[in-house]
Amino acid sequence: MPALTPDLSNTPDAGTPVPRRSSWAEAAAAADQASPASSAPNTSVPAPTRRPARPPVTAQPQVPQAGQPAEPDSGTSAVAYDRDEAAPPSSYVPEEAPTPAFRRVRPTAADVIAESPMPDFISSPGLFVREQKPRPVGGVRGALYALTGGAWNLGPGAKQREEDELGRRISRQLQGSFNTAVLSLKGGIGKTSTTVGVGLTLAEFRGDPPCAIDANPDSGDLVERALGEGIYQQASPRTITDLLANIEGVDSLTALARYMHHAGRLHLIAGEQDPEVSDSLTAAEYLRIRKLISSYYSVALTDCGTGVTHNAMSGILQSADNIIIAAGYAVSGAKRARSTLHWLASHGYEDLARNAIVVITDKEEVSSRVDKDAIEEHLAGICRQLIAVPHDRGVADGDLVTLDVLKPETRRAYKEIAASIVDGYR
Repeated sequence: MPALTPDLSNTPDAGTPVPRRSSWAEAAAAADQASPASSAPNTSVPAPTRRPARPPVTAQPQVPQAGQPAEPDSGTSAVAYDRDEAAPPSSYVPEEAPTPAFRRVRPTAADVIAESPMPDFISSPGLFVREQKPRPVGGVRGALYALTGGAWNLGPGAKQREEDELGRRISRQLQGSFNTAVLSLKGGIGKTSTTVGVGLTLAEFRGDPPCAIDANPDSGDLVERALGEGIYQQASPRTITDLLANIEGVDSLTALARYMHHAGRLHLIAGEQDPEVSDSLTAAEYLRIRKLISSYYSVALTDCGTGVTHNAMSGILQSADNIIIAAGYAVSGAKRARSTLHWLASHGYEDLARNAIVVITDKEEVSSRVDKDAIEEHLAGICRQLIAVPHDRGVADGDLVTLDVLKPETRRAYKEIAASIVDGYR
């Protein structure tokens, strides 16, 4: 067989790479030859420069030097970069900060405490202490409370709530000293018994003891009605006359107590019993007594006696903060009470007449023979309040007046009078 000799004329030179015969290479070479950009010089595109680590500083406007034209203002502020950093190309667009992924932040305990309102521990004790109902007294509610040992507490009824409200009004704290005058134009209609009953009621409910002054010029029996005739006779016979004689030396409550009598917490100054000197108390002397009493007592009651024209009456009315006019269930008593109010209004005591408390005491149990409603209606429109005291032997007998022996209705009337008196202290 003849030997085959290779044709070296078509063989590429040594060192010349042999092109790869692949379809992908041939297609890429054909594309490069057909592209017009293949004839352009090979320019390298600069890689984008990293954003400066520090925020750009606004360049300050440059002041042109003499002989140099000013650069036109492009309307936008230039951005200056540090000298040691390469400035980005003109086609560089800053990348936007990546938007953080949404993540729910759970509030901490400190955030919750800071945002929650702080409770007031002083003005809102009910937020932390369960409110306890008041204890019922008497009636079905009180019996049920006692039988169950307090497990069933229905609270006080309407009647007890009214009684509690009266006690709150009576015990109201006062700023200063106040005086109430008890007067009438006719004797024997409950003036002194009202003074004692109301005084004992004030002493029962108030934190500070009240004082009652007997300024009756007709041998008043205020202390006898409060202590009883027998006890008064055994006590020291000091009276308002003795106090006036030694008033310059009374500079303390202890010194004053030597001239006073005590019916429980009610302190009393006895009236003069000697008929020859009982009518000698003047307005100036009463004002001296009143000034002394005002230094130690916040509430004083003055039993004025019968009439409004005796010597001490002008001083009593001048120092009175309000008045009680005693009346009875009789046509004459109602007329006298109305005449008293008209006299006060026409003699410069309009405020006392307007704020007067008319107390009608049923001493003779005349309800079956007298139209009580007509009398009350006759007086109610000319005073601040009208209060009726029912017939009670503990008042009508003219002897010792004690709250323990009075009817509940009588005690309730005295509470209403005492509350109305304190309401008038402003």
